[in-house]
Amino acid sequence: MNRFKAFVIKEFRHLIRDPRTVFVLFAIPVIQLLLFGFVISTEIKDAKIAILDFSRDDLSEGLVNKILASDYFILETELSNINQIEQAFRSGQVKEVLVIENNFGRNIVHDGAGAVQIITDASDPNIASLLDSYTRNIILDYQQEISNKTQAASTIIDVEYRMFYNEELKSAHLFVPGTMALILMLVCALMTSVSIAREKELGTMEILLVSPLRPLQIVLGKVVPYMVLSFIDMLVIIVIGHFVFGVPVRGATSLLIGTGTLFILLALTLGVMISTISKTQQIAMMISLVGMMLPTVLLSGFIFPLKNMPVVLQAVSLAMPPRWFLQAVKDVMLKGAGIAQIWHYLAIMFGMLLFFIMVSVKKFKIRLD
Repeated sequence: MNRFKAFVIKEFRHLIRDPRTVFVLFAIPVIQLLLFGFVISTEIKDAKIAILDFSRDDLSEGLVNKILASDYFILETELSNINQIEQAFRSGQVKEVLVIENNFGRNIVHDGAGAVQIITDASDPNIASLLDSYTRNIILDYQQEISNKTQAASTIIDVEYRMFYNEELKSAHLFVPGTMALILMLVCALMTSVSIAREKELGTMEILLVSPLRPLQIVLGKVVPYMVLSFIDMLVIIVIGHFVFGVPVRGATSLLIGTGTLFILLALTLGVMISTISKTQQIAMMISLVGMMLPTVLLSGFIFPLKNMPVVLQAVSLAMPPRWFLQAVKDVMLKGAGIAQIWHYLAIMFGMLLFFIMVSVKKFKIRLD
């Protein structure tokens, strides 16, 4: 028994002496708990909306003020005609447009009924449904207030609902672009980092470095197969998403493929950078999974709205390549956006690509000295 006790104590000491093990056992659970605790939320706050008020009377202004007084909405812009609605959605800022009919107040006073229309950006169906629910509840509350003030038997505000970009609220419109980002990140960043780290761990990298091949040729030789496979994966996802799940491609196909190719290059360079700072496959895999795969799910806007998160996590999400890729792909596929609408997303990804290349080259040269 004493021998067993001594053995157990030895094992505990061995675990505590290893900082990587302590990090996995204690730090990662705390980090994940905090991430999930702050990220996972069923509420949406400060959603930007546009108002198209044809009536502009006391009752219509009262409805607008009541909606904006809640914690759910912020006025982004006031529209003057219907043709501006799609342009507002294409900007990427406006998530909902509230349209109030002409003579709204007079219709309620004389006929006891008025009409409004709620139009939401349903490229993210979960957010669209929540915003519609919030707006309907506020309108119902305002309807009751009018009835109490006018002492009328009943006041009815007829609400018409319309979805932009996703009339049937198909979840595939959300998960197909998100799945593309996950798969490309997995194949490119994770597999590339592990592949190069394996060469270092097995000692075969030194053999390659003394061969006639240049360092750049060695790296390119390792990443080109993954680039080709990732490109095929991207095309397969687009085809299946369109013909099986009915996800439209409203924008130029060439722009969509070009955006995907840029993200593939970005993920590949990220994998190379991870491999340059990883001595073993285990470290490379841990950095890739914990540092990239989880943020791709949690901090890219794939599943959870970024606006719901604390300011700190929103700032961290700015450094996540999948965030910009998802926004660009969704705009091209669902909104028919062109290069003029997504150029800033592409510029950010290209800037990250150059940064990862510079870091990788610097680290690789240090290892060669």
